[in-house]
Amino acid sequence: MPDVKGLVFDLQAHSVHDGPGCRTLVFLSGCPLRCEWCSNPEGWEPRPRLMFSNVKCKQRQWRCTRCVEACPRGAIRVAETEAEEQLVIDRSLCKDCTTFDCAKACSVEGLRVCGREMTVAELMRILNRDRQYWGQGGGVTFTGGEPLFQKDFIRELLRRCQRDYIHTAVETTAHTDPDFLLSVLPHLEWIFVDIKHMDPEQHREKTGVPNDLILANIRRIARANWPGRLIVRQPVIPGFNDTAENAAATADFLREVGLEEVNILPFHRLGDSKWTQLGLTYAYSGQESPPAETMEAIQKVYQGKGLVCYVGYKTPF
Repeated sequence: MPDVKGLVFDLQAHSVHDGPGCRTLVFLSGCPLRCEWCSNPEGWEPRPRLMFSNVKCKQRQWRCTRCVEACPRGAIRVAETEAEEQLVIDRSLCKDCTTFDCAKACSVEGLRVCGREMTVAELMRILNRDRQYWGQGGGVTFTGGEPLFQKDFIRELLRRCQRDYIHTAVETTAHTDPDFLLSVLPHLEWIFVDIKHMDPEQHREKTGVPNDLILANIRRIARANWPGRLIVRQPVIPGFNDTAENAAATADFLREVGLEEVNILPFHRLGDSKWTQLGLTYAYSGQESPPAETMEAIQKVYQGKGLVCYVGYKTPF
């Protein structure tokens, strides 16, 4: 059987935030959600993305026009005023580009391609190389994007990880085919899944999809007699889901399906520059993280409902 290929947009070693122990994070492209605060918008599409860094670009310093000349579609031009970024890119012209000649012509990574095709065997070589640094309890966490979006790729990756005795976790939206989700459970040991809002219409407004499939899939996992660990997370987004009412509704749902823990995560703006590099407008560019008092108040709501609730990205595993 030919080795399955998939699209990976980032690899990060030595992570201690997304599962037990020290881990390697594998970021897979493709996602059905469009969260307005997303920190990885470069992983939305199941294709490579062109990113432009005005900080790294040397056009004004060197009068460089290599990328302009290299682009076969005329999608790039030098800015006409100092107020603009150094290059102006017509993204509609480069949407279907597969060669990325402009990025190849750039020697300073002002333009770069995010996302590369890898085989399962290539990725497994990296994971088996990294495992000597994980220590006891470490492993791999597949994230994204939505790691279950590329079905054939993730299924084979999980199968081979299990074969090689590698601890596996996924960070999923749970907005995926229920049968496929249940089919990969035997190859998984941990699952992280967000509940971004309990109201389906408010969920749709900020993420592009309702929450019914997500909640149904959480219920399916909780009742599947699966021996792994399911951790529900709530990213706390100011002005969206940071109310006691939403926390109480989420807690009631978790108790109803038999779950006992929740991890609340304060909003951050770490993805701001990525939106700019993709030519997108980030709606939360001026938003501050929720104050500690807000996080503590939400934590108390969950604790008052009998749930174990911890705050922040360093979960006490």
